Amino acid sequence: MKQWMLWTALSLTGLMSGCNDDDSLDPVFVSDSAFETGTDGWVAQFSDYSTETDSTTFEMSAGRARLPKAIDSTKYAYRMESHNRSDDMFMYLKKKVTGFNPNQTYNISFEITLGTQYPENSVGIGGSPGSSVYLKAGASPTQPNRVVKDKMYQFNLDKGHQSQEGADAIVLGNVSNGEATAAYKLVQKNSGSKTLTVKANEAGEIWLFVGTDSGFEGLTTLYYDRIRVFLDPQ
Repeated sequence: MKQWMLWTALSLTGLMSGCNDDDSLDPVFVSDSAFETGTDGWVAQFSDYSTETDSTTFEMSAGRARLPKAIDSTKYAYRMESHNRSDDMFMYLKKKVTGFNPNQTYNISFEITLGTQYPENSVGIGGSPGSSVYLKAGASPTQPNRVVKDKMYQFNLDKGHQSQEGADAIVLGNVSNGEATAAYKLVQKNSGSKTLTVKANEAGEIWLFVGTDSGFEGLTTLYYDRIRVFLDPQ
């Protein structure tokens, strides 16, 4: 807790600036998105499914929307939904942040507030809708994207597979609501002591992404209420 408070305090002088002429004085950069007035540069995308399957069967949708009434329908979030018929759907948000020192290495941590309704030990097709859907967060100097390979829409970065982490992403836990019954609530997930290390590209840019890697073969609907990303220069 004290560490998060320190990062927040340091970011007051550097929010949305990222860099300083004196490298030794670079502040922690904070990307803080709550979606009350817009998407804040986050863009939705879906991957890890067959190009030969009718895309309408995946029921993919994404966009800024009001939170469910059980949480607070006067507030907004980024809503994402898909039906995981491929047994491996990855639905994610990505954002480019700029103003960094070119080729500078940064340590990155994440804090996500998620609106979810799925019980921890729930049972579903192929896996649990709560504990078999893994929340991931990552960063790269290269834009996250969906590419076609072997008749599949595949993710172009190394996010790992479902519960496994990759070179470009860490697992923040699953999407369960922490309860024994289905009911929407806000849960906070963070990277804790885990950090990613990423080098800004030559233009001083870093791409961020957050998403869910699903082993549950059903419909998943989630609300990203707030996404905070802390980037600290090495």
